[in-house]
Order: sequence, then C-alpha cells, then structure tokens
Amino acid sequence: MTKKSSSKSPRKQRRRIYKSPIHSHKNMLKCRLDEFLREEYAMRSLVPKKGDLVRIMRGQFRETEGKIIRVDYRNVRVYIDSATTTKADGKEAQIPIHPSNLMLVELELDDNRREIIEQKTLKMAESE
Repeated sequence: MTKKSSSKSPRKQRRRIYKSPIHSHKNMLKCRLDEFLREEYAMRSLVPKKGDLVRIMRGQFRETEGKIIRVDYRNVRVYIDSATTTKADGKEAQIPIHPSNLMLVELELDDNRREIIEQKTLKMAESE
C-alpha cells in the first residue's frame, strides 16, 4: 500500500476538503487532548463533540476556554460559545475555528463516546 502524497499548499489543502465526501471530514476534525486527558485515555487526539470544553490555542481568542456549541462537518469547523464578535448591526455572531487550533480540556462523556474510547484503546493495545 502506497502512502498518499500530501501537499503543504493551502490552496490544495482547501481543495482537498471541498472535493472530499462529508463522511470523510470526521477524520479531519480531530483535536488534541490536554496532558491530563492524554494520560488518562492513552490517546493523543479525539473528534470534538457538542458540549466538550475546549481551550483555543491560536488566533484572536487564544487562551480562552469555552463549550462547543456546534460542529460543522461540511466546512471542518467548530463553533465555541466564548468566540463571538459583534456585527455592525449590534448582533453577536459565532466565529468558526479550525479544530487544529483547539485543545480538548474536558470531555462530554456519554455511552456512545465511552464505547468509542474503549474500542480505540483496545485497538492500540492489540497493535503493540
């Protein structure tokens, strides 16, 4: 099996998102975990979910924390309650943030997510 070549060109990276099917965008939507979560779950990254607490690591809202309001699979972006701007007419607008600029601090654990984490840890244990 040959490895797909990946480009560093932003134009080609964006094109890759636009041209790929939406179900494959979930793999592009991974956020790294906080050090404590990384030790606890023995994973490096996880797909963000509505209700998770995240810390913004880059950009205008750096070092702020907030809960995820919405995850946009089509555009590979995450909306956070603390990342807002005021529009010219006075309304508040959410700013979309790329998941690579986020760090998961606290997880919203439900039965489905616990099962996913257990499957991943078992899969990693088998590969070692």
